[in-house]
Parts: sequence; structure tokens; C-alpha cells
Amino acid sequence: MWTKASLSARISGNTLVRYALAGAVTLIALLVCRLLSPFVGDNAPYVLLFPAVAFSAWYCGVWPSAFTIVLALVGVKYWFIPPTHSLRIPNTGESIGILIFLFSASVVVAMGASRRRDNERLWKAQGALEDRVQERTTELDTVNKSLRELSARLLQLQDDERRRIARELHDSVGQMLAALTMNLSAVRADIARLAKTATALADSEGLVQEMSQEVRTISHLLHPPLLDEAGLPSALRWYVDGFAQRSKIKVDLDLPGDFGRLSPELETAIFRVVQECLTNVHRHSGSSTAQIRLRHRDGQVLVDVEDKGKGIPPEKLDAMTSAGTPGVGIRGMRERLRQLGGALEIESNGMGTVVQARLPVPETSPTPDSRS
Repeated sequence: MWTKASLSARISGNTLVRYALAGAVTLIALLVCRLLSPFVGDNAPYVLLFPAVAFSAWYCGVWPSAFTIVLALVGVKYWFIPPTHSLRIPNTGESIGILIFLFSASVVVAMGASRRRDNERLWKAQGALEDRVQERTTELDTVNKSLRELSARLLQLQDDERRRIARELHDSVGQMLAALTMNLSAVRADIARLAKTATALADSEGLVQEMSQEVRTISHLLHPPLLDEAGLPSALRWYVDGFAQRSKIKVDLDLPGDFGRLSPELETAIFRVVQECLTNVHRHSGSSTAQIRLRHRDGQVLVDVEDKGKGIPPEKLDAMTSAGTPGVGIRGMRERLRQLGGALEIESNGMGTVVQARLPVPETSPTPDSRS
């Protein structure tokens, strides 16, 4: 449906249309006057023609309105006055009627012109406002794109830093601890006759070995070498076995034997999602079991992590699934998946929690050689 503003804008764009519309409205008004003149008398034309003048002043402009007034006066003179009297001088009553009609029509035309000028200013202001909104929208899109690129870069830098720290721990601290272990073993052999000293040295050696094992574990948890060397399936099996031993939680890993290799970004993202989910199961769920399922389906990788714990409170679950403020781990998983075109869904009914991650898989997956 057209509004008054849109109708006036369409008419104002074409001069010929404005004059044609003004003439058509005037002729229709004259025809109506002709049909009603037997019932309302000779003074009806001026009254019935006034709406035509108002319409022309409102929608067509000043000069089309003047054309309407002239056409209306000519029509009244040569259509409603009998031919024998059409050339006579109007009497006083007719002259007053014509003057009143001209004066009223002039007032309406002036009001219509003022209204059209105001509308034109409003249209220009609206156009300028729409241009500014479009500019701000473009700027906002650019800022959002920059933020997404920054988030992706930060995640990449985080993974690179984890790799570096893991290598430093393994290559530097690990080697020094191994050398210290050998030195302590040699000293213990030399002073075996000193029972107390030997016992203390044995305890120290055991502590160093535990420290060495702990450093190795932390290094692998930060970034498992298996993830780069053997791929996601091997890294997940290693991590799940170690997690089950440390947490005493029975974890069932359902992973197809022909799962294959993915890109480094996808494998890192899936490993971090599983790592974060199992950490949450251990810290919050109270469940004694957990199940992990990985599947290829319709060009996507589906990762499901399920537990049988106490679940997530409804208010906290609403905050996670809406635009609320979930925990740092959940935000990190969502952002990591979003950067790769994936999504994260969380379901909890008070009898357990299911976390599902979906990631699109490119048509061509990298081979192990291409990752070296």
C-alpha cells in the first residue's frame, strides 16, 4: 500500500504526470458536478471543484494547481452556464462566488506548496540519515571482521605458544632433570654404606623422577606430540587413558578405525574440545563415567561428549545457550569452533549432560606427509 509520502514522491518525479493527473482530477470533478447539478443547483460546481484544487495543491505542485483552477473556471463557464449566456458579464453574485473560489484556491495552493517544501526537506534528511546508517553499518561490519580475525590470530598464537612451552619443558628442563637423576644415582652408589644418606638420596631420586614424569605429563597436555606426529585418534586415545588413570573416571572412546587425518586446525580444535569437556566432567558433574563419540557425517565431524552426572542448573544452561556469560572454557570452545565454521550445543536434563561440537570438513583432507 502506498503512503502519502511515497505517492507524492512518485508524482513529483514526472512533470507530465503531474499535469495529467491535475487535469484528470479536474475533469472528474466537473463530471460529478454535471451529474449532481439537477439536485444541488447552480452553486454546486465551485464547492465540488474545491477538492480537486486541494488534491492538485497537495500532490501535483503550484503550476499544476493553477492549471486546475483555470480548467475548473473554464469548465464552469462553458459547461454549466447555458450557451446563450456563456459570454455575458457575470452578475454580482457570480463574481463574488468566483472571487471566493479563487481566494480559497490560492490559500490551498500556498498551503500545499509549503507542505511540499517541508516534505522535500524531510525526504532529503531521511536520505542523508539512511546513508549515515549504511556507513555506520559498513564500519560495524569491518570492525566485527577485524575482531574475528584478531580472535583467530590469538587462538593460533595460543596454540603456537603451547607448542613452544611443551618443547622447552621437554628439551630443556627434562634433560636437566635426567642429568640430575644420573648424578644422584652415582652419589648414592658411592655412599651406599651410609644408610641414612642413601635413604635420603633414594627419596630425592624418587622425587626427581616424579618431577620429571610430571613435567613430561604437563608438556604433553599443553600440546601432545602425538597430535602432530600420529594424528587425532592416537592423541585422543593417549589423553583419554591418562585422564582415566588420574581422575578414576571410566571413559569410553568410540572412534572409528578409519577416521583418518584432518587439517591441523581441525584436529587441534577437536582435541581441545574433548580436553575441556572431560575437565568439566571431572570438576563439576560428579559422574563416574563419560562417553566420547566421533563421527563423519554429511561433510561434518560430529563430536559428542556425554556424562551421567548431576547436570547443569537451568539458569546456567540458559546463560550458556543464549547471549549470556558462560565460563571461560565454554567461551573458548565456542570461539574456536566458530572460527572454523562450526558450532557447539549443550543439553542437560538433570541426569547428565551432552556436549556436541560440529565442524565442517573440507572436501580434500591433508595426508600425513603434507603435515610434516
